[in-house]
Amino acid sequence: GGQAVMEGVMMRSPKFMAVAVRRANGRMVIRSHRVTSVAERFWLFKKPIVRGVVTLIESMVNGIGALSFSAQIASEDEVAVENVKSDASAVKAEKVEALSSTAIAMSMFTAFALGIGLFVALPHGLAAIATGQLGITADSPLFHLLDGLFKLIILLTYVYLIGQLPDIFRVFQYHGAEHQSIYAFEKNLDLTVDNADQQIPLHPRCGTSFLFFLVLISVIVFSIALPVLGLTHLSENKWLNHVAMVLVKIGLMLPVAGLSYEFIKACAFRMDQVVFRAMIWPGMMLQKLTTRKPDRNQLEVALASLKQVLRLEKTPAEQVTDETLKDFEIGSIAELTPVNAAVREFLEN
Repeated sequence: GGQAVMEGVMMRSPKFMAVAVRRANGRMVIRSHRVTSVAERFWLFKKPIVRGVVTLIESMVNGIGALSFSAQIASEDEVAVENVKSDASAVKAEKVEALSSTAIAMSMFTAFALGIGLFVALPHGLAAIATGQLGITADSPLFHLLDGLFKLIILLTYVYLIGQLPDIFRVFQYHGAEHQSIYAFEKNLDLTVDNADQQIPLHPRCGTSFLFFLVLISVIVFSIALPVLGLTHLSENKWLNHVAMVLVKIGLMLPVAGLSYEFIKACAFRMDQVVFRAMIWPGMMLQKLTTRKPDRNQLEVALASLKQVLRLEKTPAEQVTDETLKDFEIGSIAELTPVNAAVREFLEN
């Protein structure tokens, strides 16, 4: 699978990761490196539910690295443009790169805090206010259904609004390019722009679908866990009880994420069955907000990343050296060595 970044796409295979980014001059720069999951060293992390938590954390770490690289390329291109007007290229390049790393670190921290506030604390607070006058407490499943409804409304509104920003719109196009490239590979088609262009930008294993199931499964888990833990009547102060429940919800998000991973995994590999297609359908529809139809240049970037990571997977381990993993630039995917690989080679157990 993969992830859209700034003017590019990251693709991850079992042993490698590759990021392809389109430069302002039209060329593509590709960075590759080895990845080793902690699950390969500890058997417990391969077990159901736990593996979902591990996958989520590792995806976040890899995603931050890919995003950092794409931001660096964007900064270098900005400096290159400025250098046409100035001779202070070395000073400017150093300052822009430092600011880029700091900005990414701060944005990730801010995003985490924003996510907790928007998708945990705020919907819980709104549900508490809405049910307070009706005498409905957090012991009732109705409270958690309302909480889940508020989460979905906030999620849909948030994604829709950021999708109106030009830069995010382009990221959503690269998100679509990632999906269409993966579809071409899964169908054993040649990894060409023409073949990828014929695919749809909605994919059952998308992280957007994962978010949708995260909300639904959290409703079930919280409906059971909070009353069992006695948090709904922890003290005589009802708002203190709600604060305690929010804190516990934050802690429970990892096991909820693990359950969501197992659910979407089960559905995604059974799309030939009507029941599973029906269950995955809402998440697929939600992707209409986070994906856009890519242009051919964007598809080429996604395919370049995919071909590179497959090429590394098919290369004998002893031939993958530091020299092999060096960054390089290409003008088109025709410059990449053809790869003979099939999706069945990479299926999980």
